[in-house]
Amino acid sequence: MRRPFEYAVVRLVPRVERGEQVNVGVLLYCQHRDFLGVRTHLDAGRVRALAPEVDLAAVAAVLSSWDRTCAGDGPSGGMRLGERFRWLAAPRSTMIQTGPVHTGLTADPAAELERLMDALVR
Repeated sequence: MRRPFEYAVVRLVPRVERGEQVNVGVLLYCQHRDFLGVRTHLDAGRVRALAPEVDLAAVAAVLSSWDRTCAGDGPSGGMRLGERFRWLAAPRSTMIQTGPVHTGLTADPAAELERLMDALVR
């Protein structure tokens, strides 16, 4: 049975004032399946073409922290999955941010996350 889910594309915006971006991941939440996950992929060539000065190791560390937040490690441990999703998907003016939240239906949130990664990031 397919259930509703929400997702947002995770973007790297090297210079916020310019608004240029590279899709680097997908954040997906499915309340009915108790699923919150993020998958990321940092394509160094794409990033370097847009902003050669970006510290890729620092960006990778931030993206890794999103994975830990989804898992409930650290300060996010006391938050429910939906709260974590809303916190991560909230608008921000930093190098790592999400686009608008979209919805869909899925029977398998993990497979849907991989499908969205292939369609929107890789």
